[in-house]
This record gives sequence, C-alpha cells and structure tokens, in this order.
Amino acid sequence: MVDLKGQYEYIKDRVNASVLDVIESTAFINGPEVHQFQKELETYLGVKHVIPCANGTDALQIAMMGLGLKPGDEVITADFTFAATVEVIALLGLTPVLVDVDPVDFNIDIAAIKRAITPKTKAIVPVHLFGLVANMDAIMDIAKEHNLYVIEDNAQAIGATYTSKDGSKKMAGAIGHVASTSFFPSKNLGCYGDGGAIFTNNDDLAHTIRGIVNHGMYERYHHDVVGVNSRLDSIQAAVLRAKLPNLDDYNKARQQAARKYTKAFEGIANIITPIGCCANEGVICDDCDCHVFHQYTLRILNADRDALVKHLNEQGIPCGVYYPIPLHLQKAYKDDRYIETDFVVTNQLVKEVISLPMHTELDDEQIDFITTTVINFVTQ
Repeated sequence: MVDLKGQYEYIKDRVNASVLDVIESTAFINGPEVHQFQKELETYLGVKHVIPCANGTDALQIAMMGLGLKPGDEVITADFTFAATVEVIALLGLTPVLVDVDPVDFNIDIAAIKRAITPKTKAIVPVHLFGLVANMDAIMDIAKEHNLYVIEDNAQAIGATYTSKDGSKKMAGAIGHVASTSFFPSKNLGCYGDGGAIFTNNDDLAHTIRGIVNHGMYERYHHDVVGVNSRLDSIQAAVLRAKLPNLDDYNKARQQAARKYTKAFEGIANIITPIGCCANEGVICDDCDCHVFHQYTLRILNADRDALVKHLNEQGIPCGVYYPIPLHLQKAYKDDRYIETDFVVTNQLVKEVISLPMHTELDDEQIDFITTTVINFVTQ
C-alpha cells in the first residue's frame, strides 16, 4: 500500500546524516531537531504554533484537554473514520456524538451536524478523510453560530489547502481553533516510528498545550496543569525535517497517480471513483491542493467487494477496507442513543469501499496492472 523503502532511497543521505547527528549529540528528547522541525512546519502551514507530540492520537486528546472540555460535554464527529477520533473523546469522559457522512466526499455531513447540536454540545471534530478537506466554511459558520470549538483531525490531509467561499486559501489544520495530525509512517508526511503534532493560532491555547505534553511543566518539577508524557523524539523529528521539503512533491505525485487511476476507471458502471476537490467536482483539479490522496478509495457497486479484496491479494496487489465497521456499531462505542436510520450513508459505504495502493513511488506499469485487475473482476 505504501512504498516507504522506495521513498527512502531518494532521501537516504540526508536522513542517515540527520539521524547520526542526533545519536552523536545524544539530545534524544526535545533536542534541536525537534525545535527546528516545529519552526519549519509552522512556516509551511502558515500557523502560529506547532506543538510536536508522541503520536496523532495523543495530539487529538491533548487538543481537547487544552480546550478545557469537561466530562459530559458533547463532541460531534463522523461515524465513518478511524477509531482514534472517538477514542479520545471517550477517554476524557466526554460524550461522543457520531453523525453520518456525505456520500460524495465521505466527510462529515453538514446537515447531520446541525441536527446533532444540543445545549451540551461543545465541539465539532471534522476529519479530513482520505486527504480531502471537509467543508470548513460551513463547519466554522455552525461553530460561530453556536459558540463551539472546531478541532480539525488532520491526520490524513497534511499539505492540503482549502479555498474558502471568499477566495482565501488556508492549509488544512490552520482553519479551526486547534488541529491535530499524525506522523505515522504511512502518512503523507510520516516519520520512522510514531509521531504527532497539534496546531493552533491561539497563543494562550498553545501555552496550555505546551505544558500538557510535558507532564504539565513549564519549569522543571513545577506542575501547573494536569499533563501527560507525549513528546516527539529527536530522531523522528530529524526524519520529518528531511521529508518536509519534499511534502508538496509527494502530494503532487499522489494526485498524479489518482488522475491515472480515475482515467482508467472511466465508464466502468460498477465503480465510483473519489471526487478530486472540495468543490465536489469529479475531476482532480489543477488549481488547488484540497485533496492530497492519503488514500485512493473506490466504491464498488453491484459486485462483491470482499471477493475483490481476496482476488487482489491473490494477484499480489495490496488493498485496504477503510473502514469495515461503523464506529456506532463498534462494541466499545455502541450507545442506545444511536438510530440506524441516522447512518444510512456510513452503513452503505462500509460494504462498498476499497482503497488501492497510493504512494509517491507508483509507476504507470503498476497502475495499469492494478486497474486492469480491478476492471476485469468487476465486469466479468
């Protein structure tokens, strides 16, 4: 699904030298590489504050802790996403409110958000799923109207841009009140272990979060807030610094691969290809980067999706089903509040979606083999 070895070959000299520098310096925690990466990512994103941490799940949890959300506060998020998003809500004693997604872009449904708001609602967590930025204009308007926080889950869309209705552009993760991301190795910007970060333009919130990630300390052995131990280590920061200058090129390579996939699947009635941009156009647009294709995800209609998965695996083609079970049906998050008719889209998507290999090293021969194999199966 991801060719990390091939990607490494192009940057190995810089990565190797940077990692060796960290080892020789023995500045393994909060060393110079971490601080330099923080500054470089702030510049790249156009955001005032980047606070690195140990992983993307911690980043989400710490963002919520920083906002001062209290047990019983309701947090609205999408039913069709990875469990980490709802996991941290539950861990903090908050009340997760899962809602359906849009059938076209797979992101959180705006009308469903509006229906879910109650006097206990305190925050919305849009997930920029598969690399496509959610409808942030509408989400920020709802948040402003109801005095809610917006926490962007940007684990899958780093480097994506969003064009607002007024024509202004912002990077994903720099739009809401606070955002989180993951640097898991398979991400568009991934390290060689676990890593994450929190983004915000709010000075006070950034100060609070910096304490939380380091046991609540601003001064050694002075614990001013309740914190956790969640720090990005210097070796991972060194890897990320080596990759960050290439991120736009990585994303463009993914977009180009997506164009080739989509072109190959044109006219195949059993296959719905992913939309290419936040304007809900069927093509992958050239004038913005609102979709960076962390995943290239098809919907398979009138064919056996699970049998296709088996067939691809037999042909040596990796693939993934993201996600096979809705969060509202997961044992850990079942709740009598949920009504199946509120999750029509999610319940359908989990039966139809399949993600094909998507990474920076895909070549035409691989794409031709993958697409031909899929087409032959669904049209037989």
